[in-house]
Amino acid sequence: MLSTLRAAVADPAQVKTRAIDLHANAHDASHFLLVPQAVVVAGNAGEVGALMKASAAQGLPLTFRSGGTSLSGQAVTDGVLVDVRRNFRDIEVLDGGDRVRVQPGATVRALNARLARYGRKFGPDPASESACTIGGVVANNSSGMNCGTTENAYRTLESLTVVLPSGTVVDTGAPDADDRLRQLEPGLYEGLDRLARRVRENPASAATIRRQFSMKNTMGYGLNSLLDFERPVDMLAHLIVGSEGTLGFVAEAVFRTVPRPTHTATGLLVFPDLEAANAGLPAIVETGAATVELLDSLSLKVGQTLKGAPAVVSDLAVRDHTALLVEYSARTPEQLADLRHRGAAALAGLGLASAPDFTTDASTRSGLWHLRKGLYASVAGARPQGTTALLEDIVVPVPTLGRTCRELVRLFDKYGYRNSVIFGHAKDGNVHFMLTDGFASGAELGRYSAFTEDMVDLVLGEGGSLKAEHGTGRVMAPYVRRQYGDELYDVMRQLKRLFDPAGLLNPGVLLDDDPEAHLRHIKTAPPVAEEVDRCVSCGYCEPVCPSKDLTLTPRQRIVTLRAIEAARRAGDTVLAEQLEEDYDYESVQTCAVDGMCQTACPVDINTGLLVKRLRREDSGAAENAAWNLAAKHWGTVTRGAGLALDAIAKVPAAAVLPVNKAARAVAGSDRVPLYSPELPGGGSRRRRPAPAGEPAAVYFPACVGTMFGPAGTGRNDGGAADGAGVQASFEQLAQRAGIELLVPASIDGLCCGTPWSSKGMAAGQDTMREKTLAALREATRDGELPIICDASSCTEGLRQAVESDEPLVGQARLRIVDAVDFAAEQILPKLPDHPKLASLALHPTCSSTRMGLNPALTAVAEAVADRVEVPDNWGCCAFAGDRGMLHPELTASATGKQGQEAAALGAAAYASCNRTCELGMTRATGQDYRHVLELLEELTRP
Repeated sequence: MLSTLRAAVADPAQVKTRAIDLHANAHDASHFLLVPQAVVVAGNAGEVGALMKASAAQGLPLTFRSGGTSLSGQAVTDGVLVDVRRNFRDIEVLDGGDRVRVQPGATVRALNARLARYGRKFGPDPASESACTIGGVVANNSSGMNCGTTENAYRTLESLTVVLPSGTVVDTGAPDADDRLRQLEPGLYEGLDRLARRVRENPASAATIRRQFSMKNTMGYGLNSLLDFERPVDMLAHLIVGSEGTLGFVAEAVFRTVPRPTHTATGLLVFPDLEAANAGLPAIVETGAATVELLDSLSLKVGQTLKGAPAVVSDLAVRDHTALLVEYSARTPEQLADLRHRGAAALAGLGLASAPDFTTDASTRSGLWHLRKGLYASVAGARPQGTTALLEDIVVPVPTLGRTCRELVRLFDKYGYRNSVIFGHAKDGNVHFMLTDGFASGAELGRYSAFTEDMVDLVLGEGGSLKAEHGTGRVMAPYVRRQYGDELYDVMRQLKRLFDPAGLLNPGVLLDDDPEAHLRHIKTAPPVAEEVDRCVSCGYCEPVCPSKDLTLTPRQRIVTLRAIEAARRAGDTVLAEQLEEDYDYESVQTCAVDGMCQTACPVDINTGLLVKRLRREDSGAAENAAWNLAAKHWGTVTRGAGLALDAIAKVPAAAVLPVNKAARAVAGSDRVPLYSPELPGGGSRRRRPAPAGEPAAVYFPACVGTMFGPAGTGRNDGGAADGAGVQASFEQLAQRAGIELLVPASIDGLCCGTPWSSKGMAAGQDTMREKTLAALREATRDGELPIICDASSCTEGLRQAVESDEPLVGQARLRIVDAVDFAAEQILPKLPDHPKLASLALHPTCSSTRMGLNPALTAVAEAVADRVEVPDNWGCCAFAGDRGMLHPELTASATGKQGQEAAALGAAAYASCNRTCELGMTRATGQDYRHVLELLEELTRP
């Protein structure tokens, strides 16, 4: 098996069979768990075709995985799992944004970011847009909160390039596509034509298909393709949509885009109960609302627990209340005003529990949508330990929605499912609900089975569909026949045989004659760590993780820990040991602990905190003692590191690297940094004389400025440094603005504490925190003055350090401000007019993003250059202090695409707001990155 798979790809290493590879990739966002026999990272469409041929030759089931955010079990397998995320992310904007060609690994968010500059967007708008990929959107015919049935993947698809199980590649957009399909796949071509005539000539079948697909419906295959199109090649293209990877692989697709509304107003309408909300729904839809989202009373209670919950929710005394999240969108302010006026007139007589309040404020609107989009993961994250969350997705005709919701509540009570929220797309009659249970014992599975039977009867009895937008998957595959009847089910079976005669593409998904298939392979979530036990494997964290293309993602770090615990409980010590052996490098050493995962996680998990604790637990006494000693003599350590870089810069790299690599081989690559020629020489001391006048702020220059000098320092090419560094630049800017700064007298020995925190050196962290807080208390006159730091990661580190500082009576809490934020507010307004650069390539950092600093960073950057560009592929550089020198492969992976894009911009200058991030991006692009304040200082010199 393995030799056949390896022969199908360019590099045998693309075929992964280690235990950690299999178990880390066994999980998608659904409640199913199957462990693959092998994981293959496909490089291109040709390799996918070769893998399908290998699959057929070996009789091996094959499943495609891209974002892994599907909820119905369609992206898990016990066969061969093919990763089509990593190398399939290209986006090509066509016709000024009216069309777009996109590969399956690109996320919806990345696609919309590219389209935004053209005033366009992708039609489907799933709530998981930050993480779900185009491959999954096509495979599931995903829709979302706004697009309904008119702008989903099926309706906006223009053409696609599909690799069939035979290995045949079909571009359905080619002028001769229909003829080529007839020539290359005559059996498939004739079979599609035959089945189309079969359903068209059967009035009952045609009527059923039209009724089913007049609403959202992802149950079974998209038989509407057989009615909507005349040419078999067009039928093929649209049958692939919603086929969940069971008919072929979509290598790329071309879509028609839709206008991006530029003016939007959003409001949360609170009704006394579910009945009142559903009664008011038709009137609200009639006003032209783009979106109407339902949140039942339990959803509102959960929403009150979310960080940053809007006041309309947090201030509500929830009883039986139900809310509708309503949004109006328009291309002009006048159109929006008209929609709001019509909405206000309609709402007057609906008996709302509180006055409606529509807002155009982006921050308030974002809070409302955060409430809605985070519901599933938030509820699932709050489930009891050891239980599994299962999300269902149904649709009924809108007039019957209220009755259906009431019956669902009755079924929850009947079967004892507590805390089952109901939420979803009310405008479309499409709601989601959640069940939480162990789903392991006979009693639990029996209860779930009985509930499902009653739920199926309820939905089908109302003329609805058992799956509206999440795909049939494994969870509803046994019920496709019941929804469509024997005749149309047989048509679906014939379609599957036409495309995939051997039945090896994603078997068990979409069609399954086993009536109990949905009761098998339900995963468990044994508790492993308090920091991450609430993880629901949604995968939202993965696109922002800098190690995603090198080792593990946050989701994979967590599920692998669960696999280790499950193996221990099962007595499988061999598996547990295999997983643990690789876990250190794959998870602990190559985690940047940047916290970006927390910015995307709907249940606020920072996997970096878990990794820091694991590092802390693994650190030895001698290493802890050494780092504690370093904390006590930090001025000497930082100055020594700077002098060492000065010395090394004078020696050819060819002489340094062999010795350096030998030391790493002996002491370990996670302990000894690797030198690289682009590193600057050392910096200078931070201490400054006491200010002559009254200080307005305490300045805490970061110690990285002592270890690493300004860009260009110590270069062997004989060139001069690009500037004096950020400390001197910020001091000059403050002086021009008439602001006096006080640098603590003991600054050379102080640090924010991040090096100890990141490495898990608890004793040294405590020592440094105590020293630093005492010095800052003294310098700020017990919190009277703000503290300014000039490196974003150090600003964040200081903020974390002062969290433990409880002010005494009469003391104020210490206030930490980043130098960029301070400059934007206090310095920019006082600077004279000055020339600007033509363009600037800007690298926001993980810390600037986490702290909400990026608007200020952009403001300063726009004072530097007429055009400021952030690469579309921006992400954390993963230099992470010294992590980029300990594991340069991590930074190389994280910066690969954004580095190429940034270098290609040809900007007049390159800037960031953190010295080590500047080093990482300098390495990635070959361009000297500098602190944005250095550039501002140079441009505003008298």
